[in-house]
Amino acid sequence: MVDLAEKEMDNPTFRSDTVLSDVHLHCPSKRHLMVRLNAVGQPVFLSYFKLLWSTEDLASGKHRREVTTGREQQCRSGDELCDKDRSDIKREGELNSEGVEALLDDDGDLEVVRRPRSASDLEAEDLLRDIVCPVILMKGKEDAFEDKEQHCTCNDVVKIEHTMATPLEDVGKQVWRAAFLLADYILFKRDTFRCCSVLELGGGTGISSIIMGTVAKRVYCTDVGEDLLAMCEQNVALNKHLMEPGGGEVKVKELDWLKDEFCTDPEAPYSWSEEEIADLLDHCSVIMAADVFYDDDLTDALFRTLYRITHNLRNSCTVYLALEKLNFTLRHMDVTCEAYSHFRNTLNDLENFQDGKMKYTVEPIKLDFCQFLVYERIEQL
Repeated sequence: MVDLAEKEMDNPTFRSDTVLSDVHLHCPSKRHLMVRLNAVGQPVFLSYFKLLWSTEDLASGKHRREVTTGREQQCRSGDELCDKDRSDIKREGELNSEGVEALLDDDGDLEVVRRPRSASDLEAEDLLRDIVCPVILMKGKEDAFEDKEQHCTCNDVVKIEHTMATPLEDVGKQVWRAAFLLADYILFKRDTFRCCSVLELGGGTGISSIIMGTVAKRVYCTDVGEDLLAMCEQNVALNKHLMEPGGGEVKVKELDWLKDEFCTDPEAPYSWSEEEIADLLDHCSVIMAADVFYDDDLTDALFRTLYRITHNLRNSCTVYLALEKLNFTLRHMDVTCEAYSHFRNTLNDLENFQDGKMKYTVEPIKLDFCQFLVYERIEQL
């Protein structure tokens, strides 16, 4: 069992793995611009992630339709194009049902026959994707680059700055699939979270907190590292228009799971004021975390932090944890889920933990709720 008592903890050590989130590869985002180099020299990208319901529709209770998977997700901008893609999918399905074998080359590799691109293909592609022009990378402050579309107030797009292919200690700067899953659940159960005060642990790029900010009263989005927190704060600013209809507020704060206290140093850029700590402890009823269970030591630290915070809350609290049961590393060149078993064991220990003051119950959430963001919802979530 994880010792939930307060004690000193060794700093976790990371292997020099390089990890890569593939979320952007499956998203029909209009843009993935490389906009600058961050403080540690990593390329920073600006990606546009499509919301299938606008915030105006969500506020009014309107629904469009449940999300489907595959190519049909990418063809919502024109009925004519949708019909064309559906007929293509149907023809592909008919061929597969007849058992046509794939053609292999001399080496045994799949030989893909591509038909010539016609003018109509190019016109159809223009409906889906803007032309991406090269952008010069600049090294400097987080606001060194200002995208010309930065102030666009589209209510069906979430704009996120992030990096790709980082060392393990910088994974918070990438966009991960479970954050989209958590965002989906927030939008699906938005009446549950309306006007709540929320704490996110390990908020990373901030996408879950941004979505929560469209329905909740106040969200404290927390993580560690000034570079990451600055990126998160920039993303909150980029999507402020999404939160304005509901009047939600997202505050980016430092919260180190390896420390027993909130950072209150007035010289620190993302420290807490005494008023903010009091507000959190007096009003917080929801805690959430997504894609933070990839290291056993950090998992232990997170559960210690959960215990410490919930122990000091004035009201009862619900904690939502979302994760993907795999990690791909270039060192292994394989899919691994070494940290998942430890997470499950620690979660079971927390449920069985009793100190006469706190009681935890664990309930799984079925993933049959509808999808609000365009991403690949895989079975490992």
